Amino acid sequence: MNTGNLTSVTDFVLLGISNTEGLENMVLVLFLTFYVFTLLGNLVIFLTVLASSSLHTPMYFFLGSLAVFDIFFPSVNCPKMMVFLVGQSRTISYQGCASQVFFYHTLGCTECFLYTVMAYDRFVAICHPMYMVIMNPRVCTGLTVGTWLGGCLHGSILTYIIFRLPYCGPNEVDSFFCDIPVVLPLACADTSLAAMVSLANVGVVSLVCFLLVLTSYTRIVLSILKIRSSEGRRRAFSTCSAHLTSVLFFYGPVILVYLRPASSPWLDAVVQVLNNLITPCLNPLIYSLRNKDVKLALRKVLVQVAHPSGV
Repeated sequence: MNTGNLTSVTDFVLLGISNTEGLENMVLVLFLTFYVFTLLGNLVIFLTVLASSSLHTPMYFFLGSLAVFDIFFPSVNCPKMMVFLVGQSRTISYQGCASQVFFYHTLGCTECFLYTVMAYDRFVAICHPMYMVIMNPRVCTGLTVGTWLGGCLHGSILTYIIFRLPYCGPNEVDSFFCDIPVVLPLACADTSLAAMVSLANVGVVSLVCFLLVLTSYTRIVLSILKIRSSEGRRRAFSTCSAHLTSVLFFYGPVILVYLRPASSPWLDAVVQVLNNLITPCLNPLIYSLRNKDVKLALRKVLVQVAHPSGV
């Protein structure tokens, strides 16, 4: 297609969630409620891990990192959504749209890598007697930095592939934020290569990470079944079940949005709300309600805040 005489798009219009016309106030209340609980819940988890010496172990180091990601991840898109729900402009600049794609996929991929690292941590903790030697602070820091670098590389590649294309025609994004499946069809050039590369990138990263998590938990289950003590088996399963629940909540939306052949705008919107808001909001509940160490440490922190003098 010849795009030489066409005007380049300078901003996009976010259409919001399909089939919610007239329900803006209710959607705003839901978004605001989940967003506030997400920020508060993950902040509490992070500060509890930071303040409690009993939680200064590799497992809780990664849990604290997950809490930080779950604060940033919904903050990429939800504030803009809530701004136009209160009647403000639905437009977003070209640079703002590119920024949303970059940070959404950078943080999403980083969290994907982090779940894989957390599964490896549980595998080493249960299957290797030299756990604290293997997962020393240097290794934990290196793995965490590696997840950030890998996520940045992933987000940079996808953003470059999508926004190197010319956008000179329609500018209405059929979602409440900019993402590849809704932005790419607006390009006024052949998008087949970009679609294939972006799908392969997301698909390969998600599939490899999921297989590594699955491999870790297969080894973990086999090791747990060898534990003679029923109490030991129960504690091991309880420790791992919270992480496995979070993994399923994370990968479910990824598969439904990016890896299924047919697209449904309404289903995509619902799944994206689940991925952006509900899963980060549930993670603090999953890890605190199913973990005695976190509950005990949280209780101690609350007591110290309520009685700072120790009275």
